Amino acid sequence: MDFNKIRKFCRNFRILIGLGLIVAGVVTGIYWFYLGVLPLVAGIANFCPLCIISKKCALPQPK
Repeated sequence: MDFNKIRKFCRNFRILIGLGLIVAGVVTGIYWFYLGVLPLVAGIANFCPLCIISKKCALPQPK
C-alpha cells in the first residue's frame, strides 16, 4: 500500500470538503457550515487529526 497516495488523496479531499462546506454556508446562510474552515486549514497545512488518531494514514516507521 502506497501511503503517500493516501495522504495526497486525504489532503485534496479535506480541501474540497472544506470549500464545499464554506460555499454551502454562503449559499444557505447557515453559520454551522462555516466550520468548513477546519478541514480547509487541515488540508492546506497537511495535518489530519483523524490520521493521527487512527494511524491509518501514517507513514510506516523504520525499524
